[in-house]
Amino acid sequence: MCGSENMEISDSGHDVGRLINTISHQLKRRMCIQEEEDSLTTNMQRLVLHYILFESLKRDIYQKDVEKEFQIRRSTATGTLQILEKNGFINREQVEWDARLKKLTPTDKAKGVRRHILDNIRYIEELLARDIPAEKLAVCREVLSQMSENLSVDEKRREEIIDHE
Repeated sequence: MCGSENMEISDSGHDVGRLINTISHQLKRRMCIQEEEDSLTTNMQRLVLHYILFESLKRDIYQKDVEKEFQIRRSTATGTLQILEKNGFINREQVEWDARLKKLTPTDKAKGVRRHILDNIRYIEELLARDIPAEKLAVCREVLSQMSENLSVDEKRREEIIDHE
């Protein structure tokens, strides 16, 4: 077992990780996919495209931003971005000040599905929050954010240990 060998096995009906995983699978099944998005074969490709579509409205987006946002390794981000580029959803444009740096920009094909994606996100968010008081949703967001931070800190700690071996 990873982590503590003395950890007691919890009741699987109340296991937080399992519940989060179950909700994640339910969300993936509920995502409405438009015809233009059919060439996106993984949920990660869809999520990254959605991120690029909406964040690029506010600022320039680079591969490092994708790696950080989704907590993924460089190789995973590279593979995902290559597929998005190959399928005509993004362009990777070289920037003047650093030949190694590539700005990620959505293509017209990707922009064509933006409204559909936004409508779908709003629908899912409303569905998730239905009949839950605002105070409980705020606590839920806070707890989930802290859980994500806990996992990130532990991952960094493990990487440092591996790097020093």
